[in-house]
Amino acid sequence: MRPFLKIGASLGTGKGFSLVANMSARVGSIGDNALGGWHSYRASKTALNQLTKTASVELGKKDNIACILLHPGTVDTDLSRPFQRNVAKDKLFTREFSVHKLLSIIDNAKKTDNGKFFAWDGQEIPW
Repeated sequence: MRPFLKIGASLGTGKGFSLVANMSARVGSIGDNALGGWHSYRASKTALNQLTKTASVELGKKDNIACILLHPGTVDTDLSRPFQRNVAKDKLFTREFSVHKLLSIIDNAKKTDNGKFFAWDGQEIPW
């Protein structure tokens, strides 16, 4: 994958670097874990976060590639349906709203965002 990302950085996208944006979730944050639960899902997202952070260090040093993580918010899907009763109405998003917000983060990403974890609203999430 690295060769394609290196080529992408020079294709005139306007950014001057390639961007890897992985879909994570806030539950993968160790620093933001106040509720516990969701053990397997939480562990899988934490593992993705660590892999992305490691890739950001390695690719950021050698190549013109940045890696970020994205949290889409609570989206109205089958996965979140059992937990939606605990979500404020204004914090339960349509797929379209979430995608629009995440694409905005991707479009506005800078090379200095390498290794960061962003929520749907652009706020940085602690590791």
